[in-house]
Amino acid sequence: MPRAFVSRRVHFNAAHRLHNPDKSDEWNAKTYGKCNSANWHGHNYVLEVIVAGTPDPETGYIIDLGLLKRIVEERIIEKCDHANLNLDVNFLNGILTSTENLAIAFWSELEDSIPEGELYSVKLWETERNMVEYRGE
Repeated sequence: MPRAFVSRRVHFNAAHRLHNPDKSDEWNAKTYGKCNSANWHGHNYVLEVIVAGTPDPETGYIIDLGLLKRIVEERIIEKCDHANLNLDVNFLNGILTSTENLAIAFWSELEDSIPEGELYSVKLWETERNMVEYRGE
């Protein structure tokens, strides 16, 4: 059976701080630089969710992209957009909010909510030049 990949790309704006509470202030400042600012800092994130599968013979879809849009909006965007990722987002509690950890957390938040096809990849751009991709375990 042919396998194809569909994706939905969304944007959100959020603040965060990279800070490991198990380390000294000096270690955090040296490791994270400006990203350790006690006053937080923000990004214009781009999130791409990719679903893989075989197109349904009746619809031609792997997953209806309108449905995928709603899932990503409800599970990620409504919770993260214009939020402080360290303080405001329940599913991120206790997580060091690096782009790597955010991509993994977003995968976990989405994985069981994709009803058709299979979640293949979560890509998260923190800047135009910095991106993380996570494909599950």
